[in-house]
Amino acid sequence: MSDTIDPARDEKRSDRGFFGQPFALANLFGVEMWERFSFYGMQGILIYYLYYSAAEGGLGIAESSATSIVGAYGGTVYLSTILGAWIADRLLGSERTLFYSAILVMLGHIALAVFPGLWGVGIGLVCVAFGSGGLKANATSLVGDLYDADDERRDAGFSIFYMGINLGALVGPLLTGWAQDSIGFHAGFALAAIGMALGLIQYTIGRKRLRGIGAEPPNPLPRSQRPKWIAIAAAAVVVIAALSLTGVITAANMSDIVVGLTIVAAIGYFAIMLSSRRITAIERSRVYAFIPMFIASAVFWSLFQQQFTTVAVYSDKRLDRNLFGWDFPPSWVQSINPVFIIIFAGVFAAAWTKLGPRQPSSPIKFAAGTVIMGIAFLAFIPMSGGGANSAPLLGLAGILLLFTFAELLLSPVGLSLSTKLAPEAFHTQMVALFFLSVALGTAMAGTLAGYYDENNEIPYFTAVGLGSIVVGVLLAIGSPWIRRLMKGVH
Repeated sequence: MSDTIDPARDEKRSDRGFFGQPFALANLFGVEMWERFSFYGMQGILIYYLYYSAAEGGLGIAESSATSIVGAYGGTVYLSTILGAWIADRLLGSERTLFYSAILVMLGHIALAVFPGLWGVGIGLVCVAFGSGGLKANATSLVGDLYDADDERRDAGFSIFYMGINLGALVGPLLTGWAQDSIGFHAGFALAAIGMALGLIQYTIGRKRLRGIGAEPPNPLPRSQRPKWIAIAAAAVVVIAALSLTGVITAANMSDIVVGLTIVAAIGYFAIMLSSRRITAIERSRVYAFIPMFIASAVFWSLFQQQFTTVAVYSDKRLDRNLFGWDFPPSWVQSINPVFIIIFAGVFAAAWTKLGPRQPSSPIKFAAGTVIMGIAFLAFIPMSGGGANSAPLLGLAGILLLFTFAELLLSPVGLSLSTKLAPEAFHTQMVALFFLSVALGTAMAGTLAGYYDENNEIPYFTAVGLGSIVVGVLLAIGSPWIRRLMKGVH
């Protein structure tokens, strides 16, 4: 047995310059924080921009179509992590893909701020969706690269990174909601663009701290194959444009289409990985272990992401938003969950660090998160049946606290797990698979919102809540089998 010391491993272990974590985490923390500021700031007012009347500064789209657009857009953000991961693994490497994606996000918010009507919405949401998808997968992958696979700081590091996400998510809707309420929707979108610009400046200054991490693609695409992929991309754009112009793709069915595309993409990705000759038997077993986790994650996100569809409509029409004689903007409700995340993310991170090898396994954390998410929807039932703006703010805050506990059990753990279970040849693309589960859930959040009716709330909340609880219980029952497939990864 060799006693040779690995200098790179030793350097990773000794780097504790950012709250006991590698100092480069601070730069990734910052760019993700500003990207989330712009993303959630814009998304906090988007649904109201779509269905508010022209007199209120909106576009006057039907409410069901607005929720479908929001669900489809959110799903596309996470669906496009496939493209971002592929570009990173085959063309540019994770670091450069992240940088260029951030630029595209900023341009999308500028388009929303400058261009009026549906053209501005279309151009802006496409740019933000693809830019955010590229940024998210690669930021997560780069965080994972800061640690060895068996470094027990890993889950705590992802929880700290997740706190940066939620700092941005807290402040974004507050400022854009205030700007929209005081000046107009386009002022809110402009603030989102400014936030992303600040994130780009901060990241550019700190790029050198990554020390070459993610600088090269792990599986470079041969130059001879590039024309083929350029042709495929161009054909996809033409097909989507034709389907939109001929009315096959409409506002009302957008989320359903994204659900279908995401399912096909996920099945395809799992098939490619499992059939690849570039992965070992152990890596293949770990990919199989990820399948039930993927399903539970999709179910979880189909409830959680209704913050931007069902809960957003609920906040506008059913919630009593009166504070000392002033009705605050409904978008401010989107900042409640990030407040709780900021309060409790450190508690969860400290708990996982303290427990070390004694902490619950990833499948049990996933199961608990999915069950709690179902309970949160059942908690809407006691407030159901009232009139307009009658639901108590404290009641909704309690429900969003349950959202928070569920999120902290599943989301940062899922990000970490995807990097630990990833085959070497599909490093960033395994992270994209986790985001595909988020894409599927987010698009489903738009589809499910179409069944929500303010006058028939109890059956809706009951069915959705119980469905999530059943999935969580089944995952907990199957956790011993899943852990065997994970081959030593916890």
